[in-house]
Amino acid sequence: MRRIRLIVSYDGTNYCGWQKQPNGITIEEVLNNAISKLTGEEIEVIGASRTDSGVHAYGNVAVFDTNARMAADKFAFAINQRLPDDIRIQYSDEVEAGWHPRKNDCIKTYTYRILNRKIDIPTERLYAHFCYFNLDVEKMREASGYFIGTHDFTSFCSQKSQASSPVRTIFSLEILQDEDMITIVVRGDGFLYNMIRIIAGTLIKVGMGVYPPSYITEIMKARDRKFAGQTMPAKGLTLVEIEYI
Repeated sequence: MRRIRLIVSYDGTNYCGWQKQPNGITIEEVLNNAISKLTGEEIEVIGASRTDSGVHAYGNVAVFDTNARMAADKFAFAINQRLPDDIRIQYSDEVEAGWHPRKNDCIKTYTYRILNRKIDIPTERLYAHFCYFNLDVEKMREASGYFIGTHDFTSFCSQKSQASSPVRTIFSLEILQDEDMITIVVRGDGFLYNMIRIIAGTLIKVGMGVYPPSYITEIMKARDRKFAGQTMPAKGLTLVEIEYI
């Protein structure tokens, strides 16, 4: 039995997230069906990040086990022929049988995009959150520094989280601006349920002048979800990369 690793990109708009569930079609389900048809086996992929409904990805990671003798790098091309246009395997290779995408230390990079202008742009409606209010990007950048490091992120986690610990490490958090598009880039060792979307909602509050940048420390100390900003829509969130270390 061989274990094949996949780098998976997808537009999450039409899917109920990564993980297979009874109430709608998911990325995992589509991959299972495509690979099963290719190999003639009952395939169950294991994903590194179980992204939510509407979240996009450039580089999620998944593995599956197979007896197929196809060259590992050819799986990407063969699977893509059986996938819809909004899911693509970017790369495939073979890993050790015990290699697990969620049990190896890694750094995850996500972006959250905010379209900050008076009138929305239709072509961005599925990939960025539209914010009508003028945002002070410099204040958002000042606030971003308070997130860096190892902290208890209870205040930035939705109640549905099943994580054993609320402590996470953020290695970097950048606020980039290209004309009307503001992009939050976050690198960390892992994230709690809705954590990045809540961080984005909190930084928007800072940009609007509702919170001063230093208020981030008070939110963290409170360890209470109601102190932080709102959970932003999933469509602005993209899993960019998972680096194994």
